[in-house]
Amino acid sequence: MKIQYNAPVTLTFTFISAAFIILKSFLYIDLTLFFSVGGFGSMSLFSPFTYFRLFSHVIGHGSWEHFMGNFTYILLLGPILEEKYGSKQLLSMILMTALITGLINAFFLTSGLLGASGVVFMFILLSSIVNVQKGKLPLTFVLIVILFIGQELLSVFDDDNISQLAHIVGGICGAIFGFGIDRRTTKKISSKNLV
Repeated sequence: MKIQYNAPVTLTFTFISAAFIILKSFLYIDLTLFFSVGGFGSMSLFSPFTYFRLFSHVIGHGSWEHFMGNFTYILLLGPILEEKYGSKQLLSMILMTALITGLINAFFLTSGLLGASGVVFMFILLSSIVNVQKGKLPLTFVLIVILFIGQELLSVFDDDNISQLAHIVGGICGAIFGFGIDRRTTKKISSKNLV
């Protein structure tokens, strides 16, 4: 039996993030500056690294526990989403979520941001609506919003070094992608059937 690289975007994202945490943990090479987004006023618009960091912050993780917590979900949900939406589209969603959470953090928060938890919440909300039908709201989506986003809203003022805002924004991105993409897909399918 051959091992298959079945979800290239999900697996490559995992391996790149694992390489970061290995370099940080075992080789004591701290690249956090390049794989985190600074808070309000700490990033220069004139530095090319600022624009790189708006995307790269989803690769950096503070610890193995942080990495494992995020990539358990990513490896569980990523292959399903990659099969449903395709590798290119899933990569676009990951990059858009990284950019949006990075920008919100840089403009509205004073703390730094690193880790893929915004992407995790995007995956969670997106996976709850993979089989959405036009004009219907899946109950799984409603329950996921209540359980996951509700918990983040209740924890938003906790002093726990966790960016609940990135989780909430990631979840919103997942909902927008899921409902928006499915509508466009439905239109393409129905227009093909008319021909």
